[in-house]
Amino acid sequence: VVVDNSSAFRMASDVPLVIPEVNPEAVKRHRGIIANPNCSTIIMLVALKPLHDAARLTRIIVSTYQSVSGAGARAMAQLYEETKRALRQFTVSSSQFTVKPQLSTVHRKLYTALPAQIAFNVIPQIDVFLENRYTKEEMKMVNETRKILGEPALPVSATCVRVPVFVAHSEAVWIETQRPLSPDQARALLARAPGVRLVDDPARQQYPLPVDAAARDEVLVGRIRKDESIERGLALWVSGDNLRKGAATNALQIAELVTRR
Repeated sequence: VVVDNSSAFRMASDVPLVIPEVNPEAVKRHRGIIANPNCSTIIMLVALKPLHDAARLTRIIVSTYQSVSGAGARAMAQLYEETKRALRQFTVSSSQFTVKPQLSTVHRKLYTALPAQIAFNVIPQIDVFLENRYTKEEMKMVNETRKILGEPALPVSATCVRVPVFVAHSEAVWIETQRPLSPDQARALLARAPGVRLVDDPARQQYPLPVDAAARDEVLVGRIRKDESIERGLALWVSGDNLRKGAATNALQIAELVTRR
């Protein structure tokens, strides 16, 4: 059995797309290949599966804040070099801070992996744009979510943004459910959910942060509250290590799941 961490087989109809905490039964349908989902999809669905089981999701809207490590080592080097040079070069005027690092041609060739400056900036593009004006990353989240949950018509909308963080992705998620689910009920479900660590005490400034999620296998979930714009809606904030649970750890867990079955 091959656990494939690329995107090549994720949407193939005869290849299971698996998150062990979400759809472990899917591994039984493999024909030699099991696909590891996109990092942002994994982090989101580990948090949402207990809520889906309890109240059935009828809509998901997500905005991601994805670290540069998701774009590889050169993107991490780009953030480091741009930050270092910007702090050396920035100017202060009466009207604005100008933080635009001047990289030499050599440095640009060595370190530029992203479509724009990332230091002191955010980039609302991850992967290429498609004909529908969504990016490929955004449509991965849409299509993979539907496949993993077994809900081919589930409304999902994603906006994926690259942010100047080295490791760990964060996501602002809004959900609508078929059955009522209060924030307290959601907290109780998530507190005992596998792969989740509940961090939700805003009065004490306790909520998921990428610096806390980095180097952990659990997905951190907090800021759980009612979505005041709809009748049966919740909003939450999620952080997870894209290199661990978003990639390597999930792949290892799939392999362990196969050997146990």
